[in-house]
Parts: sequence; C-alpha cells; structure tokens
Amino acid sequence: MKRVLTIALLALSFNLAGTAGELPLLAHVHGRSFASLNGKWNYVIDPLENGYYDYRMKPLRNGFFVNAKATRPGDLVEYNLDASPTMDIPSDWNTRDEKLFFYEGTVWFKRDFKIGKQEGKKYLLYFGAVNYSAKVWVNGKKAGEHVGGYTPFNFDVTGLVVDGDNFVVVKVDNKRHQDAVPTLNMDWWNYGGITREVMLVELPETYIEDYTVQLSKGRYDLITGVARLNDSLPGREITLSIPGLGVTRVARTDSRGEARFEIKARPRLWSPASPELYDVIISNDGETIRDQIGFRQIETRGKQLLLNGKQIFLRGVSIHEEAPFHQGRAWSVDHAMTLLGWAKEMGCNYVRLAHYPHNEHMVRAAERLGIMVWSEIPVYWTISWENENTYLNAERQLHDMITRDRNRCAVIIWSIANETPHGEARDRFLARLAGRARAMDNTRLISMAMEVTSDNRGVNTLNDNMNEHVDVISFNEYVGWYRGNNESARAMTWIVPYDKPVIISEFGGGALQGTRGEKTRRWTEEYQEELYRVNLEMLDKIEGLSGLSPWILVDFYSPRRQLPGVQDFFNRKGLISNWGVKKKAFRVMQDFYERKAREIK
Repeated sequence: MKRVLTIALLALSFNLAGTAGELPLLAHVHGRSFASLNGKWNYVIDPLENGYYDYRMKPLRNGFFVNAKATRPGDLVEYNLDASPTMDIPSDWNTRDEKLFFYEGTVWFKRDFKIGKQEGKKYLLYFGAVNYSAKVWVNGKKAGEHVGGYTPFNFDVTGLVVDGDNFVVVKVDNKRHQDAVPTLNMDWWNYGGITREVMLVELPETYIEDYTVQLSKGRYDLITGVARLNDSLPGREITLSIPGLGVTRVARTDSRGEARFEIKARPRLWSPASPELYDVIISNDGETIRDQIGFRQIETRGKQLLLNGKQIFLRGVSIHEEAPFHQGRAWSVDHAMTLLGWAKEMGCNYVRLAHYPHNEHMVRAAERLGIMVWSEIPVYWTISWENENTYLNAERQLHDMITRDRNRCAVIIWSIANETPHGEARDRFLARLAGRARAMDNTRLISMAMEVTSDNRGVNTLNDNMNEHVDVISFNEYVGWYRGNNESARAMTWIVPYDKPVIISEFGGGALQGTRGEKTRRWTEEYQEELYRVNLEMLDKIEGLSGLSPWILVDFYSPRRQLPGVQDFFNRKGLISNWGVKKKAFRVMQDFYERKAREIK
C-alpha cells in the first residue's frame, strides 16, 4: 500500500456539510496509505431503478445493494451481481458498452475486496468522482451518498468493513435535472459512471484532515500554513518541514484542532519558466504526509496580470476532460501528460480546464510542467438561479474544488460560471459564489466567462454587473462562426470599460480534420485557419488583453453536434482531431504564441 498524507485550509472555519454520510474531504489522498479499488467491477443496467424501488416507487430494504445470492433451489433472486459483466473502473459506461452510448439513468456497480483490518485504524472510502449522483453501500450497509459529478468525496467505513472479504456496491445515476449543476442543457457528453479513482484509505484514529501551505498574500518572505485534525483536539503537536529551505516548525492545535505556522523564508518562486516545487512534510503522532508545493504570487494591477510581480500574458487553450485518441472520460496521468504535452507544443503557459473541475492528475501534471490553470465549476448556461438547493449544490462543488487544489500553485483562477444570462437572480447567485471563493482563498483570482453585447455597426461592448465581483474580465466570442463570417472580424471593435485585465476565454470555429477547400467554405481546415488569423488580429487590439484560451484543444463528443459526415456527435472546434492529428489552425496559434512570448518575457 502506498504512503500518503494531508494538510489544511486558509479559511478552515468555512466548512460545508456534505450529503448523507460524507466526511470533510481528505486532502492529498495520494499521499496516504491506501489500497486501490480500481479495476474490474461488475455492473447491472437498471433503467427502471427496480434494484432500489419497489413497484410502488418506495425504497427497498433489500435492493441490489445487499448483493443477495440464491442459496436454495426455491429462492427467488432476480439479479446476480457476481455473474454480471465487468467494466474497468475508472471509466464511463458510454464508451465502454455500446448499448449505453446515449444512456442516461441508473447503473449498479459492485467490487469485491480484501483487507487486513487493524484495530485503532480508520478506513475511508474515497471516490475521485462519480457522475452524477452516487449511493454507496459496503457489505450491504449504507455508507453514504453524494451529488455532483466532478468533485471527490469520502465516507468513513470503519464500522462497515471487516477483516477479510468485503464488497462495495454503488448506485450511479447520471440523469440530468433542471435544478442540477450543470442543468439540463450542456455542450459536452454526460459521461456516466465511476469516472475517477476509488481508494480505501487507512488512517490513524486521529489524522490530519486538511492543510494549506503557501506564500502569504503579497509577501515573498513569509510562508503561512495551517493544518487541521479530524477531531477538535487541543494541544496536539503537528510538525511542518520544508527541507529545501532548511526549516522545521512545530505548532500545537487549538480548541478546533487547528495548528498554524509562520515561516520567514524566501523560496525560489514557481513560474512557467522555472516550475520549482518543494518537498513539504507534515507530521502528527503516527502520521507523516509528503507533498510537493510551489510558491508564487498572482495579482492584478490595473489592466495588467502579474505573476511574481512581473507582467505576463496567458498563452492558453481550453481543454475538456476527454481521453485523447479513444474518447471517454480522461482520468489518468498518461491522459494528462498527452493533453498538456500538446498544449506545451503549441506554446501554452496556461490552460482553461472547462467546464468543471478536472481530475487531480491533470492539475498536478500542469504544475510540474509549468502550466498555469483556470479551474471552473459547471454553473453553465441557464441554472435555476432562484432555487436555493441549486445554489447550495454549486457552492458545495466550489468548496470541494478549492479544498482539493488549494495547495496547487499552478491554479491561478477560480471560475464561477460560463455564459450565463444577465438578470438580478443570476447576479445574486454568482455574487454569493464569488464571496465564498474569496472567503476560502484570497490568494487567487476570481473570474467567469461572460458574454458580450453588440450593435449592428460591429461595436462590441462588455456590460456585466459581475464586473464588480471578479478580478479578471473574461468573455467568449465566436466571430466568424456564430456571428457573421471571417471578414466580419476586420471591421469589429471591442470596448471593455473596466480597469481590469482581459482574457478571451473562448473563440474559434469548427473544421473536420483532413477536409480541405477554399477559406470561405465552412468545415474546411482552411476556413478554421483563416478564422484564427482574423480573430487574433482583431483581439490583439483590445486594451488590457492579458490572455487567450481558444475553444478548444481537441475535438470532443457532444450530443448537440449531429451533422452526419462532419460532426457525427463531435464538436469539431478542436485544434487537434479526436485522433490526435493537428489541424492547420494549430500552427496559427503556435506562431502567435511564439510572438507573444518574445513580446512579454
């Protein structure tokens, strides 16, 4: 079993209650002692949910989750999890079983496992993500449930597991709902399943639940840290060591079980040119956690974006969490390195991870490669703005995104929404989210992908009440694709009336890789190539332009994209085809970023 550890938050007092059975999220799970439950899981398709409800639609006491067996000839058991087909986990069912390509509903998963249970230990069952709602049982007893398809969660199963043979059953339901986050309508595939890693984590009874170690805001000579135990135990010693800086500090927990640190030091700063990471060791009685953490400052000054006090330009691209070459949900280190490797080849120092928190391997790989990250929650298009439960769902996803990645210095922007319609209810909803993000982490920037209004003279003006709540003004535009043609861009002007940096969070157009023709013909690589040329010329004139993340790195599955022979359920706006072949527009972006790198060093 692999050894792993954890440390805590800046705003440790801010703690959202989870859904039934959940514990506060365990930080840095890969640094703990754990057994992987990845691999072959049995699965049963259950569109009528008869494994959970009776014929009166009342929850069963002995549904599929008890994993019943027929032991006598007269027994009636109308399912058999052991004899059901298997699926590799992590994965999505849409690309693993052709019957389920368009399926939205319930699928049951079961995995047998063995443990050597030890007295005085806690056991947490950790899921990297399950889309969209999950109900979990261990040995036939309810462990808990979770809602939200892109953030991790964990349950205390100490009292449910036994020494020796065990089984876990998960009811996964990816049906879309009006009041969910995201809502009914989206432009990416609603991949169902246990889409990220599953781990059984072994911990001491008192363990470090969460931690934060970072440069104090605005300082280059002060590192602050805070670590929190899982219990409110005062007087416990927690040690923080950073060998590369030659420092070790010991602090005692207060009445809330929190220990705080201040270290006078000047670490070498993390940047795309020098992605410096320090070994950080946090230890408690019976527990040692090792992490790698970088130190940097990100801020704005008027219309400038500053990294470590120096102006930067974000040479970026948007990315969906879609596996390269074979489609399906991406989740592994290899997936991350391929996608980010293509971004680096294009000249990127930044990626926009859209439209939901991506897996932890993606964020950590970006950090090692020196790529800055925009991380986003799926408050997408038209959310139920006046529904309080919808807001709490979005806030919980924001909380879990920040909690998991607060120590990842590569993350410079928390994004709270994408292309949302203006209105008072929407403004209240998003303002609350922005406030929560700042309460949890005041060391990063807040943004969101806005929309632009235009007149018939080609004058585009950004006018959004959320300008007061964000640090960076970001907006999407599709001149040449959804608005006008490529020639339209030459006559357009842009007005951004706010003294803040500007990021074009999306622009682009589609091309079927290998389709050639005149640059005026849609779907050809030449059309896309010309679209990129004229858009870059247009956008580069915007005052305060501080970054771009064109849409998108790679073609991806979307049920909205139905044109036969061209889309075939793919969004074709990728600069790279779904088979990994670069389109002509890729080189246009590469050339532009080479020039930008020379202009702003």
